[in-house]
Amino acid sequence: MATPTSPASDTQSPQVTVTAHTSLAAIDPADWDACACPETADGGRPADPFTTWRFLRALEDSRSVGTGTGWQPHYLTAEMDGQMIAAAPLYAKSHSQGEYIFDHNWAHAYERAGGRYYPKLQIAVPFTPATGRRLLVRPGFETVGRAALIDGARSLAQRNGISSLHVTFCTGAETAAARALGMMPRASQQFHWVNRGYGSFDDFLAELSSRKRKTLRKERMTAQAFGGEIVQLAGEAIEPAHWDAFWEFYTDTGARKWGTPYLTRAFFDRAHATLREDMLLVLALRNGRPVAGALNFIGRHTLYGRYWGAIEDHPCLHFECCYYQAIDYAIAHGLATVEAGAQGAHKLARGYLPTPCHSMHWIADPGFSDAVARFLDAEARAVDEEIEVLTDYGPFRKCAPDTDP
Repeated sequence: MATPTSPASDTQSPQVTVTAHTSLAAIDPADWDACACPETADGGRPADPFTTWRFLRALEDSRSVGTGTGWQPHYLTAEMDGQMIAAAPLYAKSHSQGEYIFDHNWAHAYERAGGRYYPKLQIAVPFTPATGRRLLVRPGFETVGRAALIDGARSLAQRNGISSLHVTFCTGAETAAARALGMMPRASQQFHWVNRGYGSFDDFLAELSSRKRKTLRKERMTAQAFGGEIVQLAGEAIEPAHWDAFWEFYTDTGARKWGTPYLTRAFFDRAHATLREDMLLVLALRNGRPVAGALNFIGRHTLYGRYWGAIEDHPCLHFECCYYQAIDYAIAHGLATVEAGAQGAHKLARGYLPTPCHSMHWIADPGFSDAVARFLDAEARAVDEEIEVLTDYGPFRKCAPDTDP
């Protein structure tokens, strides 16, 4: 794969210097996290763990990204007056896998017209369709930091003849900032569960229509009668042996969905060492042996559902481990939302409602950029309509509470 050259620095102004790094080893963890998760200065959790130095380094050290993966790191940092003020997880991509904001049709169209779409540049968290900050800025430097990162990435693309730059699963504020800097916004949607101050799962059920409430109760009873027990493990309760079982689940799901799993086995060992406090592992045990499980990551206000797998097929166990156990945990720990990952309209009936997601795109070729812009305008209208229709079909009551159990 051809990748962009990464000069030592690219001066955006007399005050700000943007540098591309091929490894996080070149970046001080404290400096990176001061931009990625400044909220942890109070001793609490990061908003999400996915842009922390430890998470991205686990991907790199485990060779889940890097040579041969199609995700070649070129992490950006921006410095002003000797201080790092911004950073971004930037990758050169030789394909469009593991992104969940799909541009395969763009690539096919561009290449049919004689262009070369890959490699492209992507500011993203690999294999992680979770909304969060992608333009990581130290507080007080939001405007200059975001501009430096976008200009630096775009300049890197232009110098190396790269077709495009993409920022995926970014925040609404970042979308507005990037749009002002000449990038095109793209709308998409996922299904998220929102905690409306529930004290228990039954409080949540009380807000559903009678029919949906009965369905969810039946699904939970069916799942929990699979012949074993379901446990939630976090932090020190997660043991190294648990990853042997979960690896089997993960590779089975990956083989069926993607052909080749995105993460390596070494990632889970690295995560055990550096990310255990950020993880919730839900396991279904039968005769003490894990037969199914779901991996979640814990943010300051959100639980992020990431991976599921099973070596035995039991009715409704997927719904229980992935969705209902996540809701239980969020209620018990006062989390505001559960993000259950990409796609999956089946989540709607389980109380996960459609929620807008954002990405930003820049394409070097003016003619192709104009065509994509027209597509994005039409797509945004369709997404808005879909969210409205799906929300109306949600399981929540449309009127006063009913009395059916």
